[in-house]
Amino acid sequence: MARNPERRTNLLDAAIEVLADEGARGLTFRAVDARAGVPTGTSSNYFSDRDQLLSQVGDRIFVRLTPDPEAAAAAMRPAPSRELVLDLMRWIARRLAAERTCYLGLFELRLEAVRRPELRTQLTKVLRSDLDANVQGHLAAGMPGDADTVRLLYFALTGLLLDHFTVPGILGDRDLDDMIETVVTRIVPEA
Repeated sequence: MARNPERRTNLLDAAIEVLADEGARGLTFRAVDARAGVPTGTSSNYFSDRDQLLSQVGDRIFVRLTPDPEAAAAAMRPAPSRELVLDLMRWIARRLAAERTCYLGLFELRLEAVRRPELRTQLTKVLRSDLDANVQGHLAAGMPGDADTVRLLYFALTGLLLDHFTVPGILGDRDLDDMIETVVTRIVPEA
């Protein structure tokens, strides 16, 4: 296996683009090589098989979607309140919109995980850990609501963003920020 970390990262980023643009069926070594602008066969020098590529694509997506610790700390500075939860949900939505390709790639991985138990196990572990960390962070920060508040926000925002990114017209004339405000207002109790 080749050991150039920068090229591996470039190949993984190209694979995320292929996954988002063409779906899991379109994710081939040849397609990744073409998207990365490298000679045919390069990807197969970095990944032993498609399963390894999918697994590492998942890891790379989570790296790209993880917020900068300083930005996350700054976002949490205001006093805990429903308004802060709203600001955080909007911040998350903006961050995910900026990484739209990653987020669409993650949806494709979720669909692929239905047919690949190893990938499902990996995604379940990572997503569950992330959700648990969000629950703990919410509670530790003294935010309004309980663990189920965080879970409901997670599921609502995930569904809202799935529709927003895949069929944006579904919201009609409703603004995404307004919908997020409605979700937060209906789920998060006042402090």
